[in-house]
Amino acid sequence: MTRWLAVFLWGALISAGMSGAVLYAQDTEEPAVAAPAAAPVEDPLQKSITELTTNYASLKVTADTMWVMITAMLVFFMNLGFACVESGMCRAKNCVNILSKNFIVFAVTSIAFWFMGWGLMFGDGSDNGLIGENGVFMVKGADNSPALWNAEAALNKYEGVYSGIGWTGTPLWAKFFFQLVFAGTAATIVSGAVAERIKYQTFIVFSVFMAIVIYPVVGHWIWGGGWLAAKFNFLDFAGSTQVHSIGGWAALMGILFLGPRIGKYAPDGKVNAIPGHNMTAATIGCFVLWLGWFGFNPGSTMAADASFIADVAVVTNAGAAAATLTATITSWLLLGKPDIGMTLNGCLAGLVAVTAPCAWISIESGMIIGAIAGALVVFAVIGFDKLKIDDPVGATSVHLVNGVFGTLCVGLFADPAIMASRALDPTKFKGGLFFGGGMDQLIAQLIGIVATAGYVVVVSAIVWAILKATMGMRVSKAEEIEGLDIGEHGNEAYHGFVIQEG
Repeated sequence: MTRWLAVFLWGALISAGMSGAVLYAQDTEEPAVAAPAAAPVEDPLQKSITELTTNYASLKVTADTMWVMITAMLVFFMNLGFACVESGMCRAKNCVNILSKNFIVFAVTSIAFWFMGWGLMFGDGSDNGLIGENGVFMVKGADNSPALWNAEAALNKYEGVYSGIGWTGTPLWAKFFFQLVFAGTAATIVSGAVAERIKYQTFIVFSVFMAIVIYPVVGHWIWGGGWLAAKFNFLDFAGSTQVHSIGGWAALMGILFLGPRIGKYAPDGKVNAIPGHNMTAATIGCFVLWLGWFGFNPGSTMAADASFIADVAVVTNAGAAAATLTATITSWLLLGKPDIGMTLNGCLAGLVAVTAPCAWISIESGMIIGAIAGALVVFAVIGFDKLKIDDPVGATSVHLVNGVFGTLCVGLFADPAIMASRALDPTKFKGGLFFGGGMDQLIAQLIGIVATAGYVVVVSAIVWAILKATMGMRVSKAEEIEGLDIGEHGNEAYHGFVIQEG
């Protein structure tokens, strides 16, 4: 028994010693360094989504920019259309003069609009401002032009795609170029109305003023955040007022300061027709303009929005087609023949009339507007002649009369459902009178028409008066009879041909 007790005690002592040695070793060892935490594993799905949305945003900006640039080039091409229409509807002895005016007017506008026009139109003016206020010269100021037709709506529409990834919108110079070709269009409207008797240099100087102090000032009111749009909710999608009425009012004042062509109106009050010399050129020009309008109106979306572009294009075409038919029928009934000049101007009148409302109306409304415009332009041409307002190409009937009519059509035919779908605030934009919107939009449109007319008429009258008193406006009687091609340019459009004109 004693032996087993000794063995037990001996074993206990050995175990206790070993345990103490282990504890001693643990107490005397260096403390262990904690292992670094493992880096979180990146979610490959989230990474793919981020890359995809970033690339999509970049591609969207690229697509928008390409769309704006291509449509701007179509609008630039309209200069050829105006040159052909105006020269074809005038006499052969003035063909070179008209072609030259249409060519040089865009060059003049390009320099003048870059130098000062853009700044006055989009130079970061206040919401109730009259002109752009910062960096007026050479496109140096803060940019107040829209990134897209409605940038905020575009962001909301694609919420979750563009959120947090740096939406940039259409670049400044793309927007500048788009606005430049519109400014050039407004200036070239004047050319046809004052054709066959205005001095070449006088027209050039007036074009400079058009691009600096006429077009961009009203442009700021309408498209640059100025008082008409901000305070009164005036709407003009692609320029029935901003381009066409401005050009029409300035042209009308030019006609009044110039007076009619020699032989246009007989002493007994009879109106003598002075037919154009080349209706082939005029017809080609009208087709070019019709094509260009698919840049003019759909391009004003300022974004590659597929359904928006398609809707505007079809409405634009519907207005042109209906107006072409009604102008032909109206001239046939009134004049006894389907006059080709009236048909061409009818098409252009329909295009002008749908330009302001085309984003907010249905195809059916576009056809109604176009049908009225086609008849209206025929009555306007006849009416201006009765008033002895000599417009060789009908520019005032097309651009002024139907620019005003088209602007009113926003207040008559704008569909509130379409307006809401295009991100217009339904509490501010309630639609046209014929669609239950009441009088609010129609009143806003009337205010814009009156304000534009008042400013353009006064300023253009002052400019024309100064030019008439200093440079002179009208060529000599002998030069007008011989033709401006020889007198102003020393050239002929049809050298070697004997052209007899009545």
